[in-house]
Amino acid sequence: MNAQHKAGLVLLGLLSLSDLSLPFVTDGENPPMWVAVVCLGLGLVSLACLPAAWRGGRPALLGVLGTRLLSALLALPAFFVDDVPDGAVVAVAATVALTVLGAVLVLVGTRRVVTA
Repeated sequence: MNAQHKAGLVLLGLLSLSDLSLPFVTDGENPPMWVAVVCLGLGLVSLACLPAAWRGGRPALLGVLGTRLLSALLALPAFFVDDVPDGAVVAVAATVALTVLGAVLVLVGTRRVVTA
């Protein structure tokens, strides 16, 4: 595992931790409580997979990537719903961008060099 891979996993781990706070910071509408609870569950699954992904386990790595991408997808409606506060839209944009960055770092860091 190289530095890019580790940096990506740390970033995705921090995003997972931030998902744990959503049910406690939502007003029930932005995001809706069901989205906050689902994100909390995705954050827990992601954190559970993280140690094995750090050790190089492919299934766990896919679990971390999958849960983080699902969490980012759940946030996308904030861009299209009218009554979402501007601060929430900025937070969603940052979360989606950091998720993509983390996923790219992990995937680039796991490439294997094939020698002929």
